[in-house]
Amino acid sequence: MQAITVRDRDAGVGGLALTDMPYPHAAENDVVVRVHAAGFTPGELDWPSTWCDRAGRDRTPSIPGHELSGVVVELGYGTTGLTEGQRVFGLADWARNGSLAEYTAVEARNLAPLPADIDHTMAAALPVSGLTAWQGLFDHARLTTGQTVLVHGAAGGVGSIAVQLAREAGARVIGTGRAADRDVVLGLGAQVFIALDAGDLRHAGEVDVVFDVIGGDVLVRSTELVRPGGTLVSIAMPPTVRPEAGRAVFFVVEPDRARLTGLARRLRAGRLSPIVGAVRPLSETPSAFARHRRTPGKTIIRVADGQDPVL
Repeated sequence: MQAITVRDRDAGVGGLALTDMPYPHAAENDVVVRVHAAGFTPGELDWPSTWCDRAGRDRTPSIPGHELSGVVVELGYGTTGLTEGQRVFGLADWARNGSLAEYTAVEARNLAPLPADIDHTMAAALPVSGLTAWQGLFDHARLTTGQTVLVHGAAGGVGSIAVQLAREAGARVIGTGRAADRDVVLGLGAQVFIALDAGDLRHAGEVDVVFDVIGGDVLVRSTELVRPGGTLVSIAMPPTVRPEAGRAVFFVVEPDRARLTGLARRLRAGRLSPIVGAVRPLSETPSAFARHRRTPGKTIIRVADGQDPVL
């Protein structure tokens, strides 16, 4: 099969290459998925799990990408809950070969059934962004109706979904981003927009929750905005300072089949719309990694063309 691989940790994006790789083995409780569309996280070439397994052993050449949508073509021993020929979407394990390949092996529990009327491209934009937004807002920050949340990077993959989920929950949403993102963020449902390249964060006033996807100085300056009892949540880096009378949380997204099902239900009902900024073929993955900061929304890699196979 063809896959995008990395071999040299020091080569960065320049080390990504389209190569031939062995067909994956379906271990116990795994399924093999014929990947139709895949997503990637730009920073994953810096993750230790991209280069080593959980025992610390080198596992190169590695296949990056951990979001996928496709069709189950094989069940591992003891696998239940999914069937061959079923459309699925979800997350590939961080420390195993990922989704930027024609086929990938995934633990069945990390996948959810994909309704027939949801396109694979849209489904591949949901797992990391949707689960991260949900877990950050509700599991970690415990956002409730009537509270105010400040979402940084509100036009990006995670931020745009966080804005929509927070509005659905009845929260007041302040979004930040580049000045050019204003119309997009307000169109998603944010009541207030602050341009990080021109505005002053203090215009947000006190908020109950800060959802940070940027880190650095933006994260540090946001701590003073959290009202007593509030929460600052970051996926960019562990906070180095804490709100004076609140909590600071850093977390890594976890697979959740039930929550994926709920996100798909919202997508079908028109209550959630991931922003897909670009769709590129597998062969153009290296340039997609390199250009991600200049592309709004989520970049999706289209691996397979055409209709789902009939098995």
